[in-house]
Amino acid sequence: MIYEEARDIYKDPFDIAEKTTKDYLREIFEFHLRNTPYWHAMKESKEINLDEIFTGSFENVIENIFNSQLFINDNDLRTNWLSFLPNNYKGELRFYQSSGTTGQRSFAHWDYNYVHFLVSYLRKALDKIYALDKVYDEEHRMRALAHGPYGWYQDEMSRLVWSYQGLLYFIGMETDGLKKELKEKGLEAVLRKLDPLMRYTQRVLEKDKINTIRTAPPLLNLFESVREEVETLMISGVGITPESFEMIQSTFENAKVIPFYGHFAFGDVVGIYKNKELRYYPNYPFTIIFPLTSEGGTYRLARPGESGKTGLIIARPEILVVKVENEQIKRVSATYPFKWDGFANPSRAEG
Repeated sequence: MIYEEARDIYKDPFDIAEKTTKDYLREIFEFHLRNTPYWHAMKESKEINLDEIFTGSFENVIENIFNSQLFINDNDLRTNWLSFLPNNYKGELRFYQSSGTTGQRSFAHWDYNYVHFLVSYLRKALDKIYALDKVYDEEHRMRALAHGPYGWYQDEMSRLVWSYQGLLYFIGMETDGLKKELKEKGLEAVLRKLDPLMRYTQRVLEKDKINTIRTAPPLLNLFESVREEVETLMISGVGITPESFEMIQSTFENAKVIPFYGHFAFGDVVGIYKNKELRYYPNYPFTIIFPLTSEGGTYRLARPGESGKTGLIIARPEILVVKVENEQIKRVSATYPFKWDGFANPSRAEG
């Protein structure tokens, strides 16, 4: 499996049939079981019958993958990340780190081809849902300021802004241990750590007319003086709730407020606020996310409206990850322009 083959099924990122995703996943698993040290070793140590796993409907297949005990543990990408790289893989690879806000950083690699697919998904979703292509053009340029960690986030946001012929100020931030420090020492201690970011943000806002912002809710006070000029506000973070989202909408009343769900191993997922829920729809077929419930020692996909732990499958030519994350999500039905179910209101489980 190479990206040239993936391109054939990705002409429209919102027209990915379940059978297409199922067939794509089968190819990815076959490739990594042959070529990737971690998955090849797993194949040698336990019986993995792909014919049995990939039997039945798409949802049956996803349940079979998790019930075959193919998921990795939390430390694999922290200590053993090189074993997830296929042998002799040809591509433009870069290793990215997790934010480290809640614990030791993990590593995952991206083929640069994936960035193009990801930005295509983001751009088309933003245009179809939020009509950003009607807001920005050569006469009215996107002038964006983004806060965040260096790495995948910087690459993704740069290409997304450039796709609108816009310009971007990227102000990087050190995120290591940030959530722990916020919990133990409070917001003031975190803001002292972020003092350079705050100062540079202020300098930009004094000199340029920023109309597009990507940041986290705790930093929104930095934009209080320009809130009436903000046209697009992209925010992310597990801590965002429907209540806090509505407060942000009322504060930035002239802006399209867009929720994002970000992850260092697959990038951003576009969100929609609907029926008092923050709903997110992953980038199929590369990223599959379902809430999982446990019944009698086996996993079952949550039904629409049910909640469960986050079942995550990252399936790309350069990397395969199957993981159950300690985060609660709720299954929600498909919403235009997506043809697959999404998840809502993610919240980090304590402990």
